[in-house]
Amino acid sequence: MAFEPPQRLVRALGETPDGDGSTADWLERLPRLAEAALDRRAVRAQRVQAPGGRSSLVVLVQYEDGTPAVLKLAPPQARPDRELAALAHWGGFGAVRVLDTRHHGEDGALLLERLQPDVSLRSLPEAKALLEACGTLRRLWVKPPDGHPFETVAERTSRQAGALRAAAEAGAGSAALAEAALAARDELTAGPGPGEDQLLLHGNFRQGKVLAGDRAPWLAVGPEPVVGERAYDLARLVRDRPEDQVASAAGAAGARRRVNKLADSLEVDRDRLRGWTLFRAVESGTRALAAGRRRDAELLLEFATWL
Repeated sequence: MAFEPPQRLVRALGETPDGDGSTADWLERLPRLAEAALDRRAVRAQRVQAPGGRSSLVVLVQYEDGTPAVLKLAPPQARPDRELAALAHWGGFGAVRVLDTRHHGEDGALLLERLQPDVSLRSLPEAKALLEACGTLRRLWVKPPDGHPFETVAERTSRQAGALRAAAEAGAGSAALAEAALAARDELTAGPGPGEDQLLLHGNFRQGKVLAGDRAPWLAVGPEPVVGERAYDLARLVRDRPEDQVASAAGAAGARRRVNKLADSLEVDRDRLRGWTLFRAVESGTRALAAGRRRDAELLLEFATWL
């Protein structure tokens, strides 16, 4: 079968800095990489998941005996080795299970259990979705393994802060919002919150990253693992469904109630959650603006003003 990458993936990877051309080269070789990965694992492709993700090709596959699975291929820059390490450490508790690791070092592909790709927490009413999301996060937040390969929240956000500062200086987005976000980040990384351990975090947790499964009702997928405080992970969930939040009559008061409710549900410091939510929303909004996704940028930056 043809393994043409979905346009969503092509557009998203096109927004990623690619100074050495490696991402473009990976996209060009992707059909051949997918065929080789299938052959190594002795599975048969059924169809490419579309519209799919923004960082990987997802192929629904079957073993010879009919057992369903998923083959995921991501460019080396996405660090699929770190995703594998996180999923292996969770061991299927709260997250999708890895089925085969024997060939990962050869091609970076992941063979995963099949969940229900079209049924995420976004299919639930908002209150129920947030309740299930919090339960999933509780299972994922564990101590990282010794000698782990993951970057820290401070390291990841340091890179993002540099890009955010450069974008603000170039006139992209709101300079005032960018300065507030950068100040929040500096304060948050100056020291951990009271009683906060450094835990393994999903890194990109939101309702769309939690899918329905058979062995458990809901399981997380697509981590961008990082080690740090829980408030950083929870911050991405706070701004989930921004289009609904911006359209709501509750406005800023509703956004602040959401911060407080989620913080209290997971025993996270409210101020630290607010700070990380501000930084992550402004950083994402500014990046979206630079990539020409003006509607996404406007939603995120307006939400950030409410915090």
